[in-house]
Amino acid sequence: MPAAITEEQARLDRDALLDAAELLFYERGIRAVGMDQVRSASGLPLTRIYRDFPSKEDLVVAVLRRRDERWRGDLAAYVTRVGDPRQRLLAVFDWLGEWFTRPGFRGCAWINAYGELGSTSEPVLREVRSHKELFHRQLGEWASAAGVDPVEPVCLLAEGAMVTAAIGGSPDPARQARAAVAVLLP
Repeated sequence: MPAAITEEQARLDRDALLDAAELLFYERGIRAVGMDQVRSASGLPLTRIYRDFPSKEDLVVAVLRRRDERWRGDLAAYVTRVGDPRQRLLAVFDWLGEWFTRPGFRGCAWINAYGELGSTSEPVLREVRSHKELFHRQLGEWASAAGVDPVEPVCLLAEGAMVTAAIGGSPDPARQARAAVAVLLP
């Protein structure tokens, strides 16, 4: 009988699985990646994977949820270093521009997931909507502090920059959206 897996090992295995799945789903697309590929990349047997995530859909939701926490956390850490509220709002677009230039950038993982599964997976759709709501709320706080009301134009500029940068392969949309937000500042 194999030895029981410790809580620490279970956590490490879960992290390895989510890391592998996130990388594969983001690089290749959710539908293009099979669970055998996730198994190979994570080094975990399928029985372990399916014990933690009974379906691929469950794994996708977990990947998106974890990525949301990290992504919004990284954005907040970058933006809150700036003291002036107006410059803080503009810093959002500086961060986006840096993100757009990272190796392997393929656009917004939630927009991508919505495009692949949003019409067929209610759990994925809920996770995508949750991320966008939290991101827009985060932008809303920074916009409000900068005196920009309503926040919707700022959100549209950020979302549009993400899509345009992914399709065009250029970070320029972040700079262009930043300039448009600067016009909205009082």
